[in-house]
Amino acid sequence: MCGICGELTYQTAADPAVIERMLPLLERRGPDAQGHWHQGPVALGHRRLSIIDLSAAANQPMVDEQLGLTIVFNGAIYNYPELREQLRGEGYEFFTEGDTEVILKAYHKWGELCPEYLHGMFAFAIWDHHKQSLFLARDRMGIKPLYYSEQNGGFRFASNLQALLAGGGVDTSIDPFALHNAFSLHAVVPAPHTILNGVRKLEPGTSMTRHRDGKVTTRRFWTLEARRPDRPMSEAEWTEAIHDALREAVRKRLEVADVPVGVLLSGGLDSSLLVALLAEAGVKDLRTFSIGFEDQPEEKGSEFEFSDQVVERYGTQHHKYHIPNDQVLKRLPEAIRYMSEPMFGQDAVAFYLLSEQVSQQVKVVQSGQGADEVFGGYFWYPLMAEEKQGSEVERFARHYFDRSHDEFLQMVAPSYRGEDHTSKLVGELLTQPGADSYIDQVLRMDVTSLIVDDPVKRVDNMTMAFGLEARVPFLDHHLVELAAQMPPEYKLGNFAGGMGGKHILKKVARGLVPDAVIDRPKGYFPMPALKYVRGEFLKFMTDILDSPASRARGLFNRAYIDKLVDKPQAQEHFTPIQGCKLWHLALLELWMQTHVDSD
Repeated sequence: MCGICGELTYQTAADPAVIERMLPLLERRGPDAQGHWHQGPVALGHRRLSIIDLSAAANQPMVDEQLGLTIVFNGAIYNYPELREQLRGEGYEFFTEGDTEVILKAYHKWGELCPEYLHGMFAFAIWDHHKQSLFLARDRMGIKPLYYSEQNGGFRFASNLQALLAGGGVDTSIDPFALHNAFSLHAVVPAPHTILNGVRKLEPGTSMTRHRDGKVTTRRFWTLEARRPDRPMSEAEWTEAIHDALREAVRKRLEVADVPVGVLLSGGLDSSLLVALLAEAGVKDLRTFSIGFEDQPEEKGSEFEFSDQVVERYGTQHHKYHIPNDQVLKRLPEAIRYMSEPMFGQDAVAFYLLSEQVSQQVKVVQSGQGADEVFGGYFWYPLMAEEKQGSEVERFARHYFDRSHDEFLQMVAPSYRGEDHTSKLVGELLTQPGADSYIDQVLRMDVTSLIVDDPVKRVDNMTMAFGLEARVPFLDHHLVELAAQMPPEYKLGNFAGGMGGKHILKKVARGLVPDAVIDRPKGYFPMPALKYVRGEFLKFMTDILDSPASRARGLFNRAYIDKLVDKPQAQEHFTPIQGCKLWHLALLELWMQTHVDSD
């Protein structure tokens, strides 16, 4: 895991000073080494977090003079040992023991098809000295970020938006399409958009080739189909198949590391099952980490009662952190400084504070993100399934959109009012071919689009803020492809009986995870003070929205702000999935002040 950046110019030589400005904004992603390289129209930069092949030979940018290729890479390729042997059989020679060089050889062998051979999480750029072209690719599930901006006479890319801003010349006006997405989909802005007009991001499962003459080609190398298999499978067969695929996903993420691996243990089913599977794989000194916050009258601030049971069963080396509210409030601006994009999810701050502690113990952790989307664990899925009135979008929006389009128009100032961009986008995503049922459509969209720019992005940003690599076995693309074929009833299960979704996953966990963890109601990474806003937290948010910068920006309608501030805990001021609308506004405004106004 690392931070990458680069520039390609079309008419002049690249300016190494641009890379020098960008690299400091990537330092946290890669604290172990720094490198930069330039030649003619291209300049590349890299900050390294050493996980695989810890030697200096694996530093980047990595140049293969024999093949005429240079790469910067962020991520981990879990099948790189097998690929290396295959490529050796083709006559390729290797000068390192890591996965970066394998990508170089794979590109030389298969060209733009090379991402199809890679199993893992990745964002990389390869400069082809002979073709004078820059090839970029992003992994299937979008686990690794890749932002870019068009410049006058050139193109720049980076692992975070902050580095692009540091490079200069970025249009920082607000993208109206992205603004509508953000306030409808709880901060999700699907690629290629971002909240800023001047920054875009490469779509997951996509590659892009940029030529010196300015020509651009893109290619989608992976799509997800949600169709039943040719041979129907029983519940027992599905349980066994998912268990086997999950074991393999956990094993790959364990073996491909030359440093110890831990687990972020929330107390929920997903992370608890990871602990069980790692123990099943023979890990003896497993390290686990949990975090909790102060209770509010409406909600507990920790899930320690459940995580403690998993720790007791497996005897892990456990680290438990309790964060008081005054510390949360003090660290909020700091966490927002490391958000590449605005993130409304309250657990972003939780992951930030947890990652700070975990990074002092290990460099790599496994995390349970993705299980709810892949296996149907959220309460809104059955509500959507039961809806019979309206279009696909209307059935979805009723239980998911944070605000109706009418409310959005009330929220923003007149200059930001426009059409219902989000309904149009969601309609296009839902109705793409290759899904057998409505819930198949919903889950596929969630897994391939919404999750990328919500929990996956939050975890990457917050862990990498402390040079901590998070691996997500539930988003192994082989497991995702298998689960997408499963009938929805094996995912949703008996919601009406209070058991929640993830039916097959619970079958896998039974006997491995304490029953109390399996049978508990669905929980969320809690930070109640950002949900039930009162006291100092209310003052904090009110001050942000009443600041001179906020008033000068004129993004929000003052009457709408006043209504939220007056009764922040009124039921109508929570979203359908129980997010705090006031926090959404305050977070975006503080993000703009932090990243745009201070630029």
